Amino acid sequence: MSIRALWLISHENGEAATVRFSRRYPTVEKRARSFNKECYVAVPEDGPFLQALLAELEMTDAEKNFLEYRDSCSRINKTSVYELLLEGGTLWPVLAIQHSGLIFACLSLVEQQLKPHPPLISIRGISHAFALLSGLITFLISGQKNETELSTKCTQIPAFLAQACPFGTPTDTNFGYVHIVSSSIMQTMGSSSPIQKQPAWKPVGYKGKPQVFVGVTEQVKSMQYDQQGLIDMWQVYGTVSCKCDLEGILPTVTINLNLPPNGSPLQDILVHPCVTSVDSSIITSSSVDEASDSAFTGPYKFPFSPPLDLFHLCHYTSQVPVPPILGFYQLKDEESQVKLVVNLKLHESIKNGFEFCDAHIPLFNRGQIANVEYKVSTGHLEVLKEKSLLFWHIGQKFPKTLEVSLSGTVTFGVESANHVQPPTDPLCTGLTTYIKLHFRIPDFTLTGCYVDQHAVQVYSSAKPKITTSHDLVSSEYYIWNSKGEAPAVCRSLTLQPS
Repeated sequence: MSIRALWLISHENGEAATVRFSRRYPTVEKRARSFNKECYVAVPEDGPFLQALLAELEMTDAEKNFLEYRDSCSRINKTSVYELLLEGGTLWPVLAIQHSGLIFACLSLVEQQLKPHPPLISIRGISHAFALLSGLITFLISGQKNETELSTKCTQIPAFLAQACPFGTPTDTNFGYVHIVSSSIMQTMGSSSPIQKQPAWKPVGYKGKPQVFVGVTEQVKSMQYDQQGLIDMWQVYGTVSCKCDLEGILPTVTINLNLPPNGSPLQDILVHPCVTSVDSSIITSSSVDEASDSAFTGPYKFPFSPPLDLFHLCHYTSQVPVPPILGFYQLKDEESQVKLVVNLKLHESIKNGFEFCDAHIPLFNRGQIANVEYKVSTGHLEVLKEKSLLFWHIGQKFPKTLEVSLSGTVTFGVESANHVQPPTDPLCTGLTTYIKLHFRIPDFTLTGCYVDQHAVQVYSSAKPKITTSHDLVSSEYYIWNSKGEAPAVCRSLTLQPS
């Protein structure tokens, strides 16, 4: 749906044709080279392109004679899409529209082989190219009274394309949008303030109440086995998300990620391309200096010029000493029923305040659940018989002991033809089963990482409202049955004496 290049050509009667504007998109050209392979023909310079286009359109005296490749009955063109003959090959599909002494032309990207030519209806970029040229015609021709006004609007084409076709991909080219763009640009041109060049990656400026949001979200993954020879594992992944509504072309924001004295250092930090500079000691594979055996504990400083939308400022990992919740799960088979015991303990260093905390206990490949007898120390249990699932709602807080437990007996009945078949899982067979924890802890992170809203520096025309947040979320948090086999990436090795 992209275009490789665009041209605006002036061709008045009795005057030599000239290229008034042209734009090429190198990123799209690289894709064209990959898609078209040996049929690829590079976009020519303006001069050769102009000569080839005028010859194809029969707009030069020398080319009004009969030409076999162009005028034979085997090649009847019923569209505005043309094939240009160049020294390096043929350029296709070139869309050209003549209007008010101007020629609007563009070259669409074809995401497949060019020979034989695919049907135009199968090329997605053709319709988008038509829409783009139609919008450009409306932008230039509407309200035009003389050459001076046309010249003025030609200087505004880069701003129009930055909004209607960023990086060569038409986004919104309807008449209403083009009219708004035109009005906005004309107001800017008429104002006394100097015009700043808008970057291509940020084609539209923000107008409204200034505000900055920064959120730190850490996801914790865990695999717990409670088995000899299997090592419990847990990992922490952090993401810093930002949304900056700031006026101006390129406002600058600086954010510091802070850690408490006992916080876990951040590692494997990846930053967004909008970050303008960063200390080289931060962007390393590990935040631990092996030579001094010390850790860099911040602050981690990130100056950047933000895009308009919500974006991820950086990602990181960290090594924390313990998982937030330690679990123990046992399930035993007894004929047509199973007995299970679940114990969960919240580590004392973790904030005891959840937005939610639930445990999912699937019982696949055992048939329909007929009856459940259970006892819970905290919360309540919901039985989803059709899904073969026990849903333990633990609640928003652990008791003072920081421990909760569930024990019970589940009886399975004989399946009948009228009942919906319960779900199955090829992994959870026999005693191989698990519980999965889902929780969120607001205003807390395992590493201790946070953003001080009073330390956020914003260089903009107006003082914004600054909001920060940080929370911990579970992700793939499994506790496996200690009485059954469990999948593991690696097992500990026990060395036998020789």
